[in-house]
Amino acid sequence: MSFTFAKPRVSLKLLFNRKSVFQCIRQQSQYYENRNILNLHERGLFEDLFPDNSSNEIKQLLISKPQTVYAGFDPTAESLHIGNLLILKNLFHWQRSGHRVIVLIGTATAQIGDPSGRSKDRERQIAQIVRAQGLEIQKNIEKISYNHEKYFWSKIPNCGRLKPIKFVNNEDWYKNMNVIEFLNDVGRHFRMGTMLLKDSVNKRLKSDFGMCFTEFTYQVFQAYDWYHLYENFNCKFQIGGKDQMGNIVAGHNFISRYVDKPAYGLTLPLIVDDAGDKFGKSVPNPVWVDPKLMSAFDFYQFFIRSPDSTVEKLLNLFTFLGPNEIQKIMADHKAKPEKRGAQTALADEVTLLVHGEEGLEEARRTTKALFCSNIETWGQLSQEELSRVLKGAPIVEYKFRPGINLMELVLNARCFIDKPDALRISSAGGLYVNLQKATNLNEIISQTVHILPNRTTIIRIGKKHYWIIKWTLDSF
Repeated sequence: MSFTFAKPRVSLKLLFNRKSVFQCIRQQSQYYENRNILNLHERGLFEDLFPDNSSNEIKQLLISKPQTVYAGFDPTAESLHIGNLLILKNLFHWQRSGHRVIVLIGTATAQIGDPSGRSKDRERQIAQIVRAQGLEIQKNIEKISYNHEKYFWSKIPNCGRLKPIKFVNNEDWYKNMNVIEFLNDVGRHFRMGTMLLKDSVNKRLKSDFGMCFTEFTYQVFQAYDWYHLYENFNCKFQIGGKDQMGNIVAGHNFISRYVDKPAYGLTLPLIVDDAGDKFGKSVPNPVWVDPKLMSAFDFYQFFIRSPDSTVEKLLNLFTFLGPNEIQKIMADHKAKPEKRGAQTALADEVTLLVHGEEGLEEARRTTKALFCSNIETWGQLSQEELSRVLKGAPIVEYKFRPGINLMELVLNARCFIDKPDALRISSAGGLYVNLQKATNLNEIISQTVHILPNRTTIIRIGKKHYWIIKWTLDSF
């Protein structure tokens, strides 16, 4: 599945058209040393900001001293997906610019349900499951943050130490809160007319499914989250996907009314699939960052299959490569597009960030085998890696003993219906053992000849039907 980018509702470029703040930072040779994080717009990492006319205020705040920014992640699944990864990478850029980063794990709000981008109510979430998923999400972020600092940030000369990410969980401040006091103190600052005008609310109310009261209140809780972080950590900034603008505006309005303090929201582009739907956990084949749900190989394959039309934008969004590096990669790619150099650079960078050096090497090794007919390469793969290369191939465990012939093996592995079928297809040249044509079904299986170093034998029938034989023997 490929993906494209949703068109912005309001272009940041237009907001800064006159005496643009970006004109100031274009003269900077390395944006990593500049606190003005708005320059990420030039990489496509920001679309809209709120309030619309606050560019100069934001610029002055960012360059005057380090600021605090947060993004929230509701643990409605046990792993982040690539849409979340874009938010996380944006936070890393704030870190690199010297700002303080807060990650909010929304265990409480996950149980309420965000209506944004949804056509109907979410299924009710069980608290214990959500909490467990929250721990997994935090582990995802901690691992990716570690990889970022180890493989990317530390390679920059004189980079210094990054300020560590602070994790908070919104259930910590809601679990002992009195519902009457919350509604009386917080709820009165939200106007029904404004809430009903939100795109996500308006669309749902007009749909056949409608909207439950629980999800309707989501914007109130997210707004209070921002207020809580503002009061406790002086967090003036929130970032989120473009579909979060309504929630961000609700938070800004609440903070303005409740404590009369300035707050600023910035949105990122949405990654959408071919049908224009948000690319997240609800699509048929989500791209997870957790290796328990998606291997490094499959993750790598997703990016290496990116179409030429989007690969440059993906390099800007998902990698830390500089503009000159990306320009050179694209120039080389356009000269020899069949080599897919841009896609390879993209897959290498993102897989290293998410899965680390070991995961990247596994993905490269397995990818090489996928496009290679050299059985020696396949023999160096682990059995798990081999099963990924030959996705869908039956895996048959077989105990080795002296005297097994090829006929016995292929029949017991159910490669053929019966003996006559095996004789007919093999005599016609349709049977391959470890990619070598085999016509003698009486041939005895040998450990040195027929079994690869990874203790497997690859049976192929015709052009694309594979079986993986996993051998077991105490003497192996």
